[in-house]
Amino acid sequence: MNILNLPPLLAQIDPYAVPELTDAEAATFIGMLIAAALAMAVPLLILGAIYVVANWKIFEKAGQPGWAALIPIYNIIVMLDVQGRPKWWIIWYLIPFVNYVSGVVMFIVQCLDYAKRFGKDGGFVAGLILLNPIFLLILAFGSAQYQGVSAAAAPPADPPAAPPADPPAEEA
Repeated sequence: MNILNLPPLLAQIDPYAVPELTDAEAATFIGMLIAAALAMAVPLLILGAIYVVANWKIFEKAGQPGWAALIPIYNIIVMLDVQGRPKWWIIWYLIPFVNYVSGVVMFIVQCLDYAKRFGKDGGFVAGLILLNPIFLLILAFGSAQYQGVSAAAAPPADPPAAPPADPPAEEA
């Protein structure tokens, strides 16, 4: 078929010609749509439940309220506290399109921060990046303890006090 013959062929197609379905065919089609929607929704609901349960335990280990994992925007604020990030970073999560563009970078930073705060190494970071739900559950229910904000992010300590002066030398 020549590509130049395509427009006349498309012009012959009636866009309003819809095939008539019998009641049985329509019911079958609707049933297939519902089955497809359930096939997509059930795994997403299970994944969402895994994230809520894992974040609940992680928040509790970090001394934050676990129920915060249920509240949509507040959970991001608590997550930023656990990771030691400033609260204004929530802007990156809430601005449309920016959160998609920077999403990969923010996700990797989140994985690095979680691993660092719980004393895990680079291998665990790779696991958090590649198999996030599984490694979040390991972090939540494993033996890892929250170690707090790193010394670099902590406020500077007071300078040490001056050492005591040497006692005067005795003259003979």
